[in-house]
Amino acid sequence: MTSIGWRGVFPAVTTQFRDDYSLDLAATQRVIDALIRDGVSGLIMCGTVGENTSLQPDEKRAVLAAAKEVVAGRVPIISGVAEYTTAMACDYARDAAKIGIDGLMVMPAMVYSAKPRETLHHFRQVAKASDLPIMVYNNPPIYKTDVTPDMLIQLVDCETIVCVKESSGATARYTDLKRALGDRFVLFCGLDDVIVESVMLGCVGWVSGMSNAFPAEGNRLFALAAAGRYAEARALNEWFMPLLHLDARPDLVQCIKLCEQIMGRGSEVTRPPRLKLEGAERKAVEAIMAEALANRPTVKLAAE
Repeated sequence: MTSIGWRGVFPAVTTQFRDDYSLDLAATQRVIDALIRDGVSGLIMCGTVGENTSLQPDEKRAVLAAAKEVVAGRVPIISGVAEYTTAMACDYARDAAKIGIDGLMVMPAMVYSAKPRETLHHFRQVAKASDLPIMVYNNPPIYKTDVTPDMLIQLVDCETIVCVKESSGATARYTDLKRALGDRFVLFCGLDDVIVESVMLGCVGWVSGMSNAFPAEGNRLFALAAAGRYAEARALNEWFMPLLHLDARPDLVQCIKLCEQIMGRGSEVTRPPRLKLEGAERKAVEAIMAEALANRPTVKLAAE
């Protein structure tokens, strides 16, 4: 397995489908290879943007195997774990380890709005299912279960739980966790439009949606923020912000995939119930892209 540095930009990779909604592994591999060549630090497969819950169990495993094949050890691969039951999540964790995936991004159990002790039990059981390092993924706007700092404090004894991805937009939580636990958990930003302030508050990684379409800009923005070069970061952030806001919408997957298609990096096809953007919504995203491309800055790949 590849060692996870838990630093830098980890795009939440899109899963590619054909027009008939069948899984296109070859196209997914092309997306992955392009991102690696553009300098990303790692990959998140089968996350929200990867349409995890739209995939059949065998398809999820096939996506992981295809990713493992094309990555060939160049960057770490982390897989989302988004299952309906704890037992299913444990089975998936074990299978991911067998395939050779480097880590897991574990979400609360899907659909059921669990109580805090139930959510903690879920994380603990998945942590016991394999020896893979785990990133806890908190996204209450989408998944309706909030994993609060107080809950995370109760997971400090789980040695394989090493990272927290916060997608609530509540950036004060980074400070709360730092005050309570120091560096016990690696902190990742999971919401694109708060990346600069998140890095300033202690995040050392970014699970990014819009870096699928603009990996060079995502890498540069993160590097500038990590280097404390906030004036330069602010200028790039202002250009990027209309695009980054798309990551905070309920239809973020459709938005990101449309932008990815416009950039010639993938297809916008999503599996129902997600449908392609149409009408005014589509025109609005296309207008954001047109403005961004008309004013696209020249960026270097690192904040040297």
